[in-house]
Amino acid sequence: MEYDIKIAGFESEIVDLKSLMTQIKDICHEMGSGCAIQLLRADGIAGQEHVLQATIQAIKSFERDENIAKDPGLEICVRASAQRQISLALEILGIREGSMGVCAVALNCEKDVFNRLEEILGGRNDDVLNPDASILKEIYRISDEEIEAFGSLKRILIERTALLTVEI
Repeated sequence: MEYDIKIAGFESEIVDLKSLMTQIKDICHEMGSGCAIQLLRADGIAGQEHVLQATIQAIKSFERDENIAKDPGLEICVRASAQRQISLALEILGIREGSMGVCAVALNCEKDVFNRLEEILGGRNDDVLNPDASILKEIYRISDEEIEAFGSLKRILIERTALLTVEI
């Protein structure tokens, strides 16, 4: 089966999280039953490749009936955070009210999905997806020695995402 994965960054001022989540569900509904949108804290992401790998792993987990979450969007969050517990994944990558960079992942949505998201999230800015090593090291408890062994933070997080599949 073919999947359409789109990833974008946004500079957002989230005032009412509950209302935002309702709007996201409405967009998904309007775009068809196969559309899933997941919003993640951009500062917990090690770039687009990290999110893409997590999304692919989430898709594969549903195909193998090994998914942790019942919702594809939430499964992306679980995989990107490299956590088996949904509550920990949301603690790490869940969006909150206030100013923040947001990573939006759209799975099987119409091509204008990011235009719609701009209306509610604010201006698109893919620069928020550029990793900040100091923040990522703190969030994921990564040592300099681990970075030296793996070569980069991105490689560490992609590896941790892949290891969730092995741990099942």
